[in-house]
Amino acid sequence: MMKTVYILLLGGVFLGNPFTAFSQVKALKTWLGKEADARKPLDKLAIYEKALTRENAKEMADLLFEEKLKEIKATYKRMWGLKCFKREALQMPFDYKLFGEKPEDGRSLYISMHGGGNAPEALNTQQWKNQIQLYQPEEGVYVAPRAPWDDWNMWFKPGLDEFFDALIQTAVVMMDVNPDKVYLLGYSAGGDGVWRMAPRMADRWAAASMMAGHPGEASQVNLRNVPFMIWMGENDAAYDRNKLAAVKGLVMDSLHAADPDGYIHETHIVKGKGHWMDQEDRVAIPWMAKFRRNPYPTKVVWRQEEVVMPSLYWLSVDPKEAKHGMVAIVEKEGNTFTILKNDYKRLTIRLNDELIDLEQPVKIFYNGNQIFNGKVKRTLKNIARSIDERADKRMIFSAELTVVDNEKVE
Repeated sequence: MMKTVYILLLGGVFLGNPFTAFSQVKALKTWLGKEADARKPLDKLAIYEKALTRENAKEMADLLFEEKLKEIKATYKRMWGLKCFKREALQMPFDYKLFGEKPEDGRSLYISMHGGGNAPEALNTQQWKNQIQLYQPEEGVYVAPRAPWDDWNMWFKPGLDEFFDALIQTAVVMMDVNPDKVYLLGYSAGGDGVWRMAPRMADRWAAASMMAGHPGEASQVNLRNVPFMIWMGENDAAYDRNKLAAVKGLVMDSLHAADPDGYIHETHIVKGKGHWMDQEDRVAIPWMAKFRRNPYPTKVVWRQEEVVMPSLYWLSVDPKEAKHGMVAIVEKEGNTFTILKNDYKRLTIRLNDELIDLEQPVKIFYNGNQIFNGKVKRTLKNIARSIDERADKRMIFSAELTVVDNEKVE
C-alpha cells in the first residue's frame, strides 16, 4: 500500500531537520540556562558548526555576548571600583572623571596617557595625577591610567594591549560606553605611546591625538581608518621631537594623497612653544569627538608592529606566524575582496551580515586571479570565537574564509 508523505518547508528550512533555526536557538538557550560549571564545552554542542540563518545568527550572537558581558562584569567590577586593573604581577591604577549627560548611543571614552618615563616612581605618579586635570571633554568618561611600569617605553610595552582591552570592555559594561566612541591621547611619554598604540590597536579607536611624543620607529600605515592628530611645540627640540613630528606629518600627507578615503589627519607645530604647549592642544578633544570608529572599513592596511597582534578589523592571522613588519592589505567592494599584499601563509577574512551580504556569493581576488567564488555559511563556532577573542559587539563575525598561500581558500 502506498503512503503519501508530505514535506513541509518553512522559509527554506526542512522541519524534519533536528537543527532548524528554532531548535538551534533553543539549544543555545538551554545551554546558557545551566550553571556555568554544569555546561559541557560549547564546541561539544551538535549545533556548533551547523549553518545558521541571518536571523538566528544574530539572536545567538546577542545571547552569547550578553553572557560575555556578565563574565566581564564578574571579572572586573571590583577592579573598576578600586580603580586598579591587575594582571599577574602587574597593575594599572587609574582615575577618571565623568563629563556631560549620557547620549542615547552611549558615552564616549577617552584614554589619556601621562608623561614621565625612566624616572623615579614618584615623578611618574605626579605626572599621572597631572594628566587627569589636563583635558575636559564636553561629554564622556575621561580616564587617566597610571603606567604599569616606570620605564622609557612604559606606554607601549608588551602587555599594555591587554590592560587597554580590559579598560575598554569594563567601561562598556560599567559606564555604558559606546565601543565606537573610544579615543586615545597622551602627552610626552604618553605621546610616545600614542605613536605606537594607535597603529597597534587601530581597530579599537575612533580617533587618536599625539601630544609632544617621540615616534621612534613607529609606522603610521595602520592609521588608514583612524583620524589622527599630531601636536608638537616648535621649540621642543629634545631628541629631535619637533623635527620628527614635522616629518611624520608629511608622511601622513603622503599617505592621504595616495589614499584620499583614508588617513584623515591634522599636524600642528605650535609656534613659539616648547615641550609644554600651554594647552593649545586642548582643541584635539572636540576634533576627535567628531569621529566614530568604523569597524567595517572598505580597506584594511595592516603592518605588524613590535608587539604582534592576531587580528585587525576583519582580518586575522595565526599569532605564531606573525612577525614584526609583516603586511596584509585587503580592499572590499560589495561582496568582493581584493588582496593587494599578503605576507602570510594563512590569512583569514572574517565576515558578518554588516560587512557583506552573506546571502550572496563571496569573491576573492589575488594578483588579478579569482581564487574563490562561493557562498559562506554562518556558524556558532565563528560567533563564539570572535566574542571570546575581542568581547566587542561590533567585532562579532559569524563566518570566515582563510586564504592559503595566496592561491586557494579554505
